[in-house]
Amino acid sequence: MSKKLSAGRQQTHNYQFLVQRWKRVARKTRLNLDVFARTATGIEIMCLQSPPSNPNQPSLYLSAGIHGDEPAATEGLIEWAEAESEFLKTTNVLIFPCLNPWGLLWNSRLDEKGRDLNRLYHKTNVPRINAQKRLIKGRQFDLSLAMHEDYDAKGIYLYEIPRESPYLGEKILVAATKFLPVETRKTVEGRPCRAGLIRRDISPDSMPEHPEVFFLHFGHSRRTLTFETPSECSIHDRVSAQISCLQTIQNFLLSTQSQA
Repeated sequence: MSKKLSAGRQQTHNYQFLVQRWKRVARKTRLNLDVFARTATGIEIMCLQSPPSNPNQPSLYLSAGIHGDEPAATEGLIEWAEAESEFLKTTNVLIFPCLNPWGLLWNSRLDEKGRDLNRLYHKTNVPRINAQKRLIKGRQFDLSLAMHEDYDAKGIYLYEIPRESPYLGEKILVAATKFLPVETRKTVEGRPCRAGLIRRDISPDSMPEHPEVFFLHFGHSRRTLTFETPSECSIHDRVSAQISCLQTIQNFLLSTQSQA
């Protein structure tokens, strides 16, 4: 792709344009697109999921946009989906394209009530998170990815909660370094970061406030990842790095399926 920005990369905070593109993806892939919740201001929040299909197919959870000031995540996810319709047809997916549409519209980490939604997954009084949890209930994913950006980052980095090997962190970072350097900080939010990789065990009391990946790891996912791009770099490189992360995960799931 040339350095000239596509329409999507020029309109990364245009939620309605994002919704239109996901509707086209849903039609092409036969994924079910549903409104599962609304913001306090009435904006529809959507998800896409596979219709009942072969349980032997790989299962994948993807989310972006829980922080509205991290638009390379939402744009990277839709660009990847637009290009990978065949993979989406043959994989059991649950996709949350933008968990905080008000924040995306207003370039805000927080939602319209001033909340960081990614710190509230231990709560039972947040309607949109309750609705999301109901969709996840009873499901188990081979891999879950939360897509993010970081204002303070100098390069890409990745959280990987260890459970099942082989681990993917190193492969994802190598692929993404075609577009951006790895994070140079030795610690990120108090956690050791080695060449862009933060890999650590967690327990329910690891943090007083639970992010989305905690909820997934504790009951719904065999592998749980959070990918971060530095939000002060160019949108082109950030989106490309996000797509490379998704492509690496896609290749991994396809390889495990072929070996089954």
